[in-house]
Amino acid sequence: MLPRLAITTGEPAGIGPEISVAALDAPLPAAITLIGDADLIAARAAMLARRVPETVEILHVPLAVPSVAGTLDVRNARYVLATLDAAIDGCATGRFDAVVTAPVQKSVINEAGVPFSGHTEYLAERTSTSQVVMMLAGATAHGPLRVALATTHLPLASVSAAISSGLITSVLRIIDHDLRLRFGIAQPRIAVAGLNPHAGERGHLGREEIEVMAPAIEQARREGIDAHGPLPADTLFVPAVAQRFDALLAMYHDQGLPVLKYATFGHGVNVTLGLPFVRTSVDHGTALDKAGRGTADASSLRAALELAVELVARQRA
Repeated sequence: MLPRLAITTGEPAGIGPEISVAALDAPLPAAITLIGDADLIAARAAMLARRVPETVEILHVPLAVPSVAGTLDVRNARYVLATLDAAIDGCATGRFDAVVTAPVQKSVINEAGVPFSGHTEYLAERTSTSQVVMMLAGATAHGPLRVALATTHLPLASVSAAISSGLITSVLRIIDHDLRLRFGIAQPRIAVAGLNPHAGERGHLGREEIEVMAPAIEQARREGIDAHGPLPADTLFVPAVAQRFDALLAMYHDQGLPVLKYATFGHGVNVTLGLPFVRTSVDHGTALDKAGRGTADASSLRAALELAVELVARQRA
């Protein structure tokens, strides 16, 4: 049976609907369902002078009000969540094996009165998953690069208090499990970045590495996880060092993702580890300034689709 992928088409005023169509230009070894407003999808396809392939199903979720490319409308915020709910429910019933998400606009969802910090957290809540891990992956000139996050969408001032030994150990467990199950890596090597400059400089620039991180890594190693660190982030991301590991664990969003995006932007893929199904996504936002112009690059969404197919196939094997 072919992998069954659901594509949520994202913020209707953004580039999501058009790249969802454009990413399907070449065939994939998968059964594809586009989730979104059927008229919106058709209009964006016509704008691109493309047609949705006949083999692709459209699961219609109606907009609250017509959408104008580039112009956010808070009345359509709950529509975006409805597309996600349809994909999640489809995975729960066995209709889909994976969810591939086009970008959403967090601000407009919050302005609609729905607290929303991102896909990662929403998927975890809706699936009653106690903990998930955000990881971005992509190919670089030096080989594959995978960067996972201990914390995701937090203010920088809140990061230190959020990091505990239990958190780091549990994140390492999830990374190790999913790299084995879905990425087919028999013995994953995982490097952990320090929180502070120079990984705390032996306690002179912070003691989190000594008091919180080192015990967590040691616990993971006792459980058979090949974890290393904490290592200074500016050293860890040097290609010669990074390529010794199958994944790098950064402590916060802007410690790890700028490096990954610099090396892979436009072809990187966001993967949520720890969910009961495969979820991949693009490495960029809604690009409201490009929406409706036909110039948006669908490469990252295409990469997300291709990776989802691979992950489902490996999990089935």
